Order: sequence, then structure tokens, then C-alpha cells
Amino acid sequence: MKSYETILTEMIGVHLLQVTLNRPEVGNAKNTQMGLDLLDLWTRLIDDPGDVRCIVLTGAGDRIFCAGGDLKQRKGMSPKQWQHQHEIFERGRDMLLELPVPVIAAINGHAYAGGLETVLVCDFAYAVRDARFALTEVTLGIMPGGGGTQTLARVVGERRAKEIILTGRPSRRWSGA
Repeated sequence: MKSYETILTEMIGVHLLQVTLNRPEVGNAKNTQMGLDLLDLWTRLIDDPGDVRCIVLTGAGDRIFCAGGDLKQRKGMSPKQWQHQHEIFERGRDMLLELPVPVIAAINGHAYAGGLETVLVCDFAYAVRDARFALTEVTLGIMPGGGGTQTLARVVGERRAKEIILTGRPSRRWSGA
């Protein structure tokens, strides 16, 4: 398996690939490099999954699965650079959806913004008891750009999705129940 700058990959046994978002110092926030690393990995697995029969996606550390996009990096970007990064993130999300094997989100901490949007496109999601979920970007006047407004309603129901999207408040309960 190829080595990456912002993600760790490890075969667990013969058929299980663990992918770890590895930027714990910034809440595993997605920067352009992480987007490129994930896009490369997903593309390779679509082209040839080899012995991989299942993927577990998690975050480094024990506090945050993924805080979403790296807003410090985004703040210094020109509109053209931001558009390029957004296209990388969109392609990565689309490739994640196309993977020929199931993807399990092992949510080891909070999943905010783009982190929650990533969870929403995984096949299964299991979280630690104190994990919180939110589309926090709305509190900054940023529209969820990773499909969260569409996929969230499919997962938790329309009314609960509206509450999560319109308030941006972190919640432990994200089910439709």
C-alpha cells in the first residue's frame, strides 16, 4: 500500500483496510493534501481493490473523527484555489461512493461539517458514546458543500435534518428517532 502524507493505511488481517485521517493537531481537518491523498487512495481501490473486502475509516486521536475543512488553509486561498480544493473534495466524495467494497465509518470522536458529510456517504457508521455531530459551517455563514443537505435528510429524516442544518448545534443524537 502506498504511503500518504495525511492519511495512514493499514491492512488488518487479510481483507480489512483501515484508513486513518491523520492530522490530529487540527482535528483531522481536511486540507487540500488530504483531499488529494484520499482521492488517490479511492481511485486506486476502485481500479483494483486487490484483497481489500472492507474499509474502516477513522480519525487519529480519540477526540475528533474529523472537524471538516481546514478553515485556516481556506482563509488564505484565492477564489480559484478554493474552487480547485472544493472540486478535489467533491471528486473524493464521489469516489468514496463508488468504492466496490463497504466502507465503515468508525467515529472515534466528533464529526463536524465535512467530517459529518463524509460519515453520511459511508455504508455504515458506528460512533463512540460521546461523539457529537453537526454541520457547524452554517454558524459561519458557509453552506454545507459536501452534499450534507441532501444526504443528511436521507439518513436522519427531514425534520431532524432541518434542525441540524439550520442550527449548526452539535448533537449526540443524530438519528431520526
